[in-house]
Amino acid sequence: MKTLLVYDSVFGNTEKIARAIAGTLPGTVKVSRVGDVSPDDVGRADMLVLGSPTVGGRATKPMQDFVQSIPGSAAQKVRLAAFDTRLKMKFVRAFGYAAPRMAETMALKGFNLKLPAEGFIVRGRSGPLADGELDRAADWGKRVGS
Repeated sequence: MKTLLVYDSVFGNTEKIARAIAGTLPGTVKVSRVGDVSPDDVGRADMLVLGSPTVGGRATKPMQDFVQSIPGSAAQKVRLAAFDTRLKMKFVRAFGYAAPRMAETMALKGFNLKLPAEGFIVRGRSGPLADGELDRAADWGKRVGS
C-alpha cells in the first residue's frame, strides 16, 4: 500500500502527530508538509491522510487550499483519513474542528473516509501535546492502515 500523509503545522504539534501516525502505517509512506506536495500526487496513492491544526474552527489556509485543489478523479482509487490537533475547550466546540471539515469537503468530492475524523489534544495555544496523544496517534494510525 502507498500512503501519502499531508500535514500542516504551526507550532510543531501536528507534525509530531503526523509522524507518529506515519510510523505505524504499512507499506510505503510519504510524509509531506502541505506546501511540498502537489494535488496530483494524491492520485498516485492508495491512501491519503490529511492533518492540520484547528485554526478558527478550520484547517490552516494552506491546507484548505490544498484540499480544495485535490481532483475528484482520485476519489475512486484513494481511501481517506483526516486528523487535527485542537484545544480542549468548551467554546472551541461551537466553531468546530479542522478534521471533520476536511473530511466533509473530501466526501463531497467522492472520497470514502476510512475512519471517523480524529482530533488530538494540545495543551495551550502552542502546545505541548497532552499526555498520551502520541501513543493515541500511533494507535489511530494502526487502525487507518488495517
